[in-house]
Amino acid sequence: MKLSLCNEVIRDLPFERQCALAAGLGYHGLELAPFTLGDGGWRMPAAGRTAIRRACRDAGLEVSGLHWLLAAPAGLSITSADRAVWRRSVDVLCASVDLCAELGGTYLVHGSPAQRRASDADDRSRAEEAWLLAGERAATARVAYCIEPLAAPDCNFVNTLDEAAEIVRRLGNPALRTMVDTLAASLMEPEPVADAIRRWMPTGLVAHVQLNDRNRRGPGQGDDRFAPVVRALRETGYGGWVAMEPFVYEPDGATCAARMIGYVAGLLEQHA
Repeated sequence: MKLSLCNEVIRDLPFERQCALAAGLGYHGLELAPFTLGDGGWRMPAAGRTAIRRACRDAGLEVSGLHWLLAAPAGLSITSADRAVWRRSVDVLCASVDLCAELGGTYLVHGSPAQRRASDADDRSRAEEAWLLAGERAATARVAYCIEPLAAPDCNFVNTLDEAAEIVRRLGNPALRTMVDTLAASLMEPEPVADAIRRWMPTGLVAHVQLNDRNRRGPGQGDDRFAPVVRALRETGYGGWVAMEPFVYEPDGATCAARMIGYVAGLLEQHA
């Protein structure tokens, strides 16, 4: 397993400093949120992509993948009945797939709850059509496109691994996968997160893992215990990226990043 830091945690720093800080703390990669690269991050010109690859290489890091795909520009939605809005949203997703591959990433995480709210079957159908198209682009780019189960009430469409897996199986594209976000899983799955990992990893449908506490802080910064999660990942042979994705940065992003990796790296050593 390789540890990645979601870069919005330290987004106030220039990208080169983000890389240096993450590498200095012991992370192996950065999971990029395109909105941290500006409203047009998803269509970054070639020079910008080269600069990101160079900054990561110079620091000894990789871009592990992308997440928060539709946070910018404003007004996107894969469930919108407005075909122009829907089409633009799909264009952003497909361009994000290309960006991920060109930066050396191996996966994308489709969370973005506000941009996938669904009120009826038509909304859900439009979302699945968007995921079908994004999955086709992901297959061409040879990256995994993960439909992320998110917790209610923040998200009202695809809240559990069962729901995500049902869509992935029905769409039938091996590039479409799902992933485990420990905050969401702890709130929405019918069993403890470690048991959910043991149940789902053998299916081959889980391509990524994000760690966060139910208090929305990082692992080790709340009451959730992650030793059983790490043990389950080891037992099931997971060898992919594990990204730290807090939403509350206390006392600040850099300190939060340091505390998270200290805690998780210690667990990995214990359960090696």
